[in-house]
Amino acid sequence: MNNLNLVRGLFLVAISLAFGLTSFGYKIGDFSRAGPGLFPAVVSGLLLLIGLASVVKARYVKPVPIDYNFRNILIIIFSLAGFAFISEHANMLIGIFFLAFSASYAGRNNSLQRNVKIAIGLTLIACGFKYLLHLNLPLF
Repeated sequence: MNNLNLVRGLFLVAISLAFGLTSFGYKIGDFSRAGPGLFPAVVSGLLLLIGLASVVKARYVKPVPIDYNFRNILIIIFSLAGFAFISEHANMLIGIFFLAFSASYAGRNNSLQRNVKIAIGLTLIACGFKYLLHLNLPLF
């Protein structure tokens, strides 16, 4: 099984089933009065559809061989760990900028403008979570 598209689809299906089946342990409710399990159930259902579409697509497109780049994997893990550490000990805004700039080294092209746009976009999403959904995030 050396087909990246198939592995990607199967991985998405596995993740969606893990979270989707767990969400049924909570009260689902309905859309007018949502329970704590409704959001994970809906998101995992959508992820399941995307995973199944990827598995079906893998049957009809040319197989892409799997190529592991352990350097990039370590960069992403370091970026996520640094984001968590900085967010906990300083504030999340600095952590977001660290994540955007350090994770970009795993890509093929590294652009300052693109990194700033990504960091600003992630900051706006975090502000939406904080001020619209009233989550307790240490942004400032």
